Amino acid sequence: MKHEPNATANAAAVTVAIIFIFCRLAVALLPDLTMAIAQSWFHGLEISKISGWNLSLSSFILGLVTSAGGTWLVGYVFANTYNYFVKK
Repeated sequence: MKHEPNATANAAAVTVAIIFIFCRLAVALLPDLTMAIAQSWFHGLEISKISGWNLSLSSFILGLVTSAGGTWLVGYVFANTYNYFVKK
């Protein structure tokens, strides 16, 4: 089965955008829980001491665009690389 690079990249980018929006809502509504989850992902590192939440609209838009854009690039490269290895 081959991947269509643009479709794979689009699907990955939309998926990450949805997760990013959900995460932003979780931070706004449940900041203590999201900080605990983030800390657990970094093996207990006390991240609240090195950074605070920045919930501005510009920060949200920048994060959404860059995470979706970066994921699109990864999805595109993944699909082409996958197709290369499927041919062998």
